[in-house]
Amino acid sequence: MAKKTKKKAPILAKKQLRFLRGLAHNLDPLVMIGQNGLTPQVIKSVDDVFRTHELIKVKVQSTADVDRPETAATLAAECGAALVQIIGRIIILYRPNTDMPPDQTIHIPKG
Repeated sequence: MAKKTKKKAPILAKKQLRFLRGLAHNLDPLVMIGQNGLTPQVIKSVDDVFRTHELIKVKVQSTADVDRPETAATLAAECGAALVQIIGRIIILYRPNTDMPPDQTIHIPKG
């Protein structure tokens, strides 16, 4: 079985992170991390969501006994996404999608 190559996470400036945080404010979480923690199924779910979205929220349920900063960093690294913010139990991730139509992509400002 061929090993899947990881996508490289984008490096964002503070101005760009602030812009993405503003866009994420009204988003609902699309993936939940439950009591089993960060499983391969959760990582696959996040990767699948990135096929149709560039900016997502992931919610860590109260039953999940995980270290949120460590989980967020691992999830971002596994999915090739930039960690935008961790606020409470919400993790915000960004990964550009070049397969989406230009009118549906997020145009972030220059750093």
